[in-house]
Parts: sequence; C-alpha cells; structure tokens
Amino acid sequence: MAKDFNSQHVVDGYDVHIRKLIPGYEVVHQQIQALLRTYVNEHAHVLIVGCGTGYELGYLLQLFPNWSFTATDLSATMLDKAKQYIQPLDALHRVEFALADVDQLKTEQTYDAALSILVTHFVPYAQKLNFFKAINSHLKQHGVFIGFDLTAIKTDQERCMLQHICKANGLSTAQSTAMLSRLAYDFYPLSEQETFEQLSLAGFGSVQRFTQILSYQGFMALKV
Repeated sequence: MAKDFNSQHVVDGYDVHIRKLIPGYEVVHQQIQALLRTYVNEHAHVLIVGCGTGYELGYLLQLFPNWSFTATDLSATMLDKAKQYIQPLDALHRVEFALADVDQLKTEQTYDAALSILVTHFVPYAQKLNFFKAINSHLKQHGVFIGFDLTAIKTDQERCMLQHICKANGLSTAQSTAMLSRLAYDFYPLSEQETFEQLSLAGFGSVQRFTQILSYQGFMALKV
C-alpha cells in the first residue's frame, strides 16, 4: 500500500524515516545549496515542489536570508507540518504556501529556481512530461531546475544494495522488505537516459547529473 501523506502518523514520523530510506540525505541537501549558490542570485524567489514537512525549506531559509519561497504540496497535513517546522525561524513572511500541484500555480509568477526533491518518482509515467513542462513554464529564462529521485532499478543486485543500506541506517528487516515491495507499485522511476530525454522535451537545456547514491540520482537543468 502506498504511503498516505495525509496521515498525521505518517507525517509526524517522516523526518526520521526518510533518513533511514535515503542514503546521504543531508549530503544531498548540501550539494543542492552549493548548486543554488552557484546559479542563483542573492535575491531569488525559489519554488519548492512537494515541500513535505519543511526540512528542505527551513534549511534554505536559514542559509539564504534574502530569498523568498513558494512551497507547494498535495497534502494539507504536510503543509501544516512545514508551517510548524519553520515557525521558530521567524520566516513565515518569506514563504507562500500552496496546497496545489505545480500546474495550478499562478501563471504570472516566475521563479529563479525550482526544486523537486524525492517527488518526481511519485509522478505517474504518463504525467511526467507535463509535470516537467509545468515547472519549466514557471521558471525565468535560464532559471535552474534541480531534482533528486529514485531512478530505474535494473538488477536484483541494485535492489539488494538498497536494502542493505536501509538496514544499516536503521530500518528493520521487515521494514526494508516492505520498502522493496513498494518499489514495484508506488514509484514510477525513469532511467538516467529517460530523465535527460524528458527534461529536454520539456524545454530544458544543459541537463546534467550532479550526484548519484546507489539508485538515487540528482539532475540539474537550465530553462532555455
């Protein structure tokens, strides 16, 4: 069964659980902020597609005090958690929250950067190109898109490696087995080649992979 991201129980346990599921979770965010520092100006407006519990948002709010953000999610429970997470940062005035998909955002608003971290692999295959096109349409010229997701697993050995690292990070055998079974029906991962092709078709250029941790890969691209 797919995770219910409207469940308060699931949302409350998300930040602990995700660190057991995703190898190098904090390292990925360190790489993302380095990319943003390189490609984005000091007074940027950044779109976060699928902000979840707000960890990523809070991290960037603290690093970039002159930036503003639009944070979307399809779960009202997640958005409430994100608001609670950043409340102590005294930064709510710099964030617009939207309970919406990216193609439902205000058409006139454009952004310097857009992030989709651990989100795109949940988008069904038939909807992925439109998802990327919607993100592209909300970016300024030469705006940067950064994504990090599970990519297509090709062998049993890759599945086994994922299970081993999740167990090393604290998942039980039962939890890691359930995680593997979810891959078959809860995720829609693209291969590296398919990711390049989809981003190019959506209007992005300069597509490149910036990181890989086992079957998780990060890609960046610029709006052309």
